[in-house]
Amino acid sequence: MSENRTEIGKLGEFGLIDKISENFSITNQETALGIGDDAALIDSGDHYTVLSTDMLLEGVHFDLSFMPLQHLGYKAIAVNVSDIAAMNATPKQVTVSLGLSNRFSVEAVEELYRGIKAACDSYKVDLIGGDTTSSRSGLVISVTVTGIANKDAVVKRSGAQIDDVICVTGDLGGAYMGLQILEREKQVFLANPDMKPQLDKYDYIVQRQLKPEARMDIIHELKDFGVVPTSMIDVSDGLASELFHISKQSEVGMKIYEDKLPIDKQTYDTGYELNIDATTASLNGGEDYELLFTVSKADMEKLKKHADIHFIGVVQAKEAGNIMITKGEREVILQAQGWNHFE
Repeated sequence: MSENRTEIGKLGEFGLIDKISENFSITNQETALGIGDDAALIDSGDHYTVLSTDMLLEGVHFDLSFMPLQHLGYKAIAVNVSDIAAMNATPKQVTVSLGLSNRFSVEAVEELYRGIKAACDSYKVDLIGGDTTSSRSGLVISVTVTGIANKDAVVKRSGAQIDDVICVTGDLGGAYMGLQILEREKQVFLANPDMKPQLDKYDYIVQRQLKPEARMDIIHELKDFGVVPTSMIDVSDGLASELFHISKQSEVGMKIYEDKLPIDKQTYDTGYELNIDATTASLNGGEDYELLFTVSKADMEKLKKHADIHFIGVVQAKEAGNIMITKGEREVILQAQGWNHFE
């Protein structure tokens, strides 16, 4: 082992992935796509098998002081299904592995699995296995999801073309604002356990944080419209970070408009209350699990009346960079400041 030490936080999650993957090459012809997208693709003859895995750690990805176990189980499945959706694929099976400390009872595990079952029912996926082991540091959840995709309809991060239209579903920044409210109410409770959480006026953004939904509805609707995006990714680490992923993989630049960003009124109002800029939250907050994708201008015409698909910008030449035009019509360089697991 080298005596030189590089801190993982210096590279970040995706820099670390690049560092690891540079020493591996694909040797099996069935492996159609490996590391570097929302999911891997395995050639299964007349279709692709799509495979993704994710891990949730207590104290890093969730706080059980305000995250109900049933909601956590649901979220664990939804965030993995979101990766399958981002490949324009259909989820089919999941495995769930748990690391459990001795403070968890059988009843607590059953509550977690009630949420897992609800998500499996909602997304029509089968729980087909997993593993359980002991943990010395709280709850660990690892989910692997498989799906299928037609070979002519699978969407990667690498297909965006100059003059494509940049689209995003739903609204952005709500999950981040919901987390700020939950953290604030936790601190109030710790200071005075007799105080009850004041969450009624924040119902939407709290729900966005505790129980997000994978946008499989959009995937089905795109098929109905006869639209195959040129590139796609789910918004897990923040809009700006996801724009950079598409930019890098497609070797293009991205130009978005601040006044086109879809932000819910409750997100705006809460941002004003907490002195947090709603645009900053939408760009860098993460955990919205909406879909960010690009389409040709011709396909834009098919989607323009869809109430939940928003056109936020255009794809431009790589040399033009990744920029945002502000409401004041200034051009600012985008910064990918989303969630970094190692900071």
